[in-house]
Amino acid sequence: MAVDVLLSSSQSLAALSGSARVPAVVLAATLVAACGHAAWNAIAHWVPDKLVSITLVNAGGSLCAIPLVLLAAPPDSRSWWYLGASVILHIFYNVLLMASYRLGDLSQTYPLARGTSPLVVTLVAALLFNETPRGGQVAGVLLISIGLGCLVFWGHRTNPSRPAAVGAAVLTGTMIAAYTTVDGIGVRESGSTLGYIGWLMLLEGFAVPAYALYARRNDLWSDLRPVWHIGLTGGVLSFLAYGLILWAQTRGALADIAALRESSIIVGALIGTLLFGERFGVPRVMATIAVVAGIGTIYLA
Repeated sequence: MAVDVLLSSSQSLAALSGSARVPAVVLAATLVAACGHAAWNAIAHWVPDKLVSITLVNAGGSLCAIPLVLLAAPPDSRSWWYLGASVILHIFYNVLLMASYRLGDLSQTYPLARGTSPLVVTLVAALLFNETPRGGQVAGVLLISIGLGCLVFWGHRTNPSRPAAVGAAVLTGTMIAAYTTVDGIGVRESGSTLGYIGWLMLLEGFAVPAYALYARRNDLWSDLRPVWHIGLTGGVLSFLAYGLILWAQTRGALADIAALRESSIIVGALIGTLLFGERFGVPRVMATIAVVAGIGTIYLA
């Protein structure tokens, strides 16, 4: 029942998106990226040692980036400030993501992190840039807020939320909002979408593996060996998913792409329920639907 409701809401969001102003090719790329993003996050959550999982995902992404760095035109100098800022934001994002998955369920922390991002973008635009939200945007923010609140507090007595997991997931969502905005500007300034993707994925992929090598030293390979092929697959998915998003951001409005991308919330919730056996239940189903509906409302507004 819960899975049927989630699938129905996913189809509704896709139908609404198709009727709006994003070209069909860009829409398809964004939705494929959303599925890929949920898949690599599921891999990162599945590997018990979160430092190992993020190390392998980052290493896989960096390996995929090498051909682009060597063959694509380099990004314009105007974009390197954005690229550098994005690398730093991605490092913080990876650290917070490890904490989220170590402390909480995928079906809770993933929707929290992804749902926080468009909410933060809308609020920051209103508070700092005097972009007065329209009625539909206000409704979308309220839906997202209600959905996130339910994910945190609903069912507290039978399946309590760990405050640390909630905090890490919300901070992860804030990092997502920040690097999505920075990269949306940077990739347009770069003059070379492939070059920007390559250099970003190459540089941001070094920090966690370097720390893992320092922290684990001689034990690192023995920790990596049982899951190296799964983790590197996650890295390939991560590279393809974010590469598609950056390409889409050069073809469509940043807010539209950011909102459509969060359809991955449904995929992540389904993976958590079907593959990991996490108890989703009616409260989390309704909360996830509210978050997705809010994102769709902001997009259409």
